[in-house]
Amino acid sequence: MAGPTMSLDDVRALVSQEIGVSDWTLVDQRVIDAFAHCTGDFQFIHVDTARAAQTPFGGTIAHGFLTLSLLSAMAQEVLPTIAGTSMVMNFGFNRVRFLSPVPEGSRIRARFVLTEIVERKPGQWQQTLSAAVEIEGSERPALAAEWLALVMIEPETAQPA
Repeated sequence: MAGPTMSLDDVRALVSQEIGVSDWTLVDQRVIDAFAHCTGDFQFIHVDTARAAQTPFGGTIAHGFLTLSLLSAMAQEVLPTIAGTSMVMNFGFNRVRFLSPVPEGSRIRARFVLTEIVERKPGQWQQTLSAAVEIEGSERPALAAEWLALVMIEPETAQPA
C-alpha cells in the first residue's frame, strides 16, 4: 500500500494535521535477530531469550534503532506523494526519544503529522513530520520523533492541474 499522490498545494494545506497512520507491523524475534545481525548489536536484552526473561522486561525487546528504522516502511504506506516528485531523501531528525521498550511479539504502527513544508530552493522542499510509534495495547508510545525529509519536485509539475 502507498499513500495518495497529491498536488504540492494540497499537501501544504495539510500542515498541522495527521496525514497517516500505518498498518500494524509485527516485531518478532526473527526481525529482532535480523536487525542484530545487520548492525552487530547483540546485546542480550535483544537476542538471548533465556537471559532476557530474567530482566524486568520478562523477555527480549526490540532495539530502539530497529523501531526507528521501521518508520521508513510505515511512512511509505501512508504518506502522500507530491505530484512531480523525482526523489525523497531522509534528511535526519531534530529529536528522537525512545519512550517505551517494544517487547518481542508486539505489533507497532506509526502516526504522522505534517508539521511544516518549506521550499529550501527551487524544486527542493523540506518536510518536517512528527512521528509517534504506538505499541498495540499500550498507552505509552515506543518513540516520538521529529523527522526531516527532502522532497525533490520537478517545478513545472508541482502546481495544481
